[in-house]
Amino acid sequence: MTTWLDDGNAAIDRYVRSLTVRTDNTRRLYRIELGAFQRFIIGHGDWDDLTESAVTAWVQARARQIPLSLVIDRAGNVNRFLEALVRDGSLAANPFRTIRDRYGEHRLAPIVRALASADPSRALEALQPLPRWGSPLGPLMRDHLVFMRAIGYRYVSQEVRFAAFDRFLQTRPDLTEQPLSQMVKAWSQCPPTIAHAWNCTEFGADLSRAMRRRDPTAALLPRDRRQHRQIRQQYRRPYIYSPAEVSRILEIARAWPAPRWPLLPSTMHAMFVLAYCAGLRLGEILRLNVGDVLLTESAIEIRNSKFFKSRRLPLAESVFSVLRDYLDARRRAGGPADAASPLFWHERGDGRYSMTRAEKILVAVLRRAGLKTGRGRTGPRIHDMRHAFVVNRMLAWYREGIDAGPRLQYLVTYLGHKSLHSTLTYLTITQELLQHASDRYRAAGGAKLLHVEVEGGAS
Repeated sequence: MTTWLDDGNAAIDRYVRSLTVRTDNTRRLYRIELGAFQRFIIGHGDWDDLTESAVTAWVQARARQIPLSLVIDRAGNVNRFLEALVRDGSLAANPFRTIRDRYGEHRLAPIVRALASADPSRALEALQPLPRWGSPLGPLMRDHLVFMRAIGYRYVSQEVRFAAFDRFLQTRPDLTEQPLSQMVKAWSQCPPTIAHAWNCTEFGADLSRAMRRRDPTAALLPRDRRQHRQIRQQYRRPYIYSPAEVSRILEIARAWPAPRWPLLPSTMHAMFVLAYCAGLRLGEILRLNVGDVLLTESAIEIRNSKFFKSRRLPLAESVFSVLRDYLDARRRAGGPADAASPLFWHERGDGRYSMTRAEKILVAVLRRAGLKTGRGRTGPRIHDMRHAFVVNRMLAWYREGIDAGPRLQYLVTYLGHKSLHSTLTYLTITQELLQHASDRYRAAGGAKLLHVEVEGGAS
């Protein structure tokens, strides 16, 4: 039996006390907003149950009072309150959740925008997702994905591209009888950018080969190398962090002010150390489990990474000592000790950092270090740490007088690449690296010329 709506604020007070907020003023604002919502629902009519029409009326009333962006924010607060009531049995169902499930929309913002519109029913119907693989080429694309995964490919990004093309075709019935080349050409113009056009060209070439397997007479679409060159010219040049910059980053991360999250500074510090000193991708760092840290071997295990590769990486003692310190801090913070738990752990959800959350906290360090200025995606990236790892490893070999050529294959294995070609992509030619290579070349060439001159004089 549900106990909310109530004629007091007992449920609201109980919920607000359970929130983790920074100040008492935040709790006060929550009480005001949720209290106003409850009074509106009670005044809307029969308040023995909460209906979809009641929350629709509330959204529309708020949209007449405040900007829609604020309505979406307030609706998020109300939605979380209603979810808590459903979990503790005080409410039979959350109308926002019911509407989202009915129209296949996992995000709340589009639902609120639809409810605030002049015709909520039509706006909600427009949110209905198109049937997956419902276009004329949908079954072919679905079967192609199954085939490619059966022979060992992940085909994750390709599935996203195939699904987008499938949705596009469902909105363009006029293309049904057109050849594949015309379908791809029409898709490449939405939006008309070089990057999208190149993606469409690559997609068309892949799909035409899938069609050729079914019909040997099907035409193969070519790949456009000119577009590929134009795209590569637009890539941002990797930023090679200097040792001084890395030291500043590590100092800032280690001293990060986080009184409510005492493990956060150690987490950011250890993530940066692994990115710079082991050249790990951020995804590899986030997928590490406690059991992947091999204390007796001073190594870490990278499992099922890109290209389905797994590898065991020995770490320098200074790097591994950072991991030991982090594990100690993690244990003091109450992190789970089982081998399958995430190495980089936090107290919310399943405890594993998402890519978005990790990038947010690490980019904040780069901004405080003065390396990323302004807003948006400008400036050095976290992934540039991997580029810096490769360049600095090559520089170290040159400074030690080591011939780097035979050792490149070790670097390929350490980075988890399929071939040397992939590793060379990370080998950004800096001025110092170019100088070392030139000195090595002149030294080798000079010795050879001297040998030729001596032989010539002897003859």
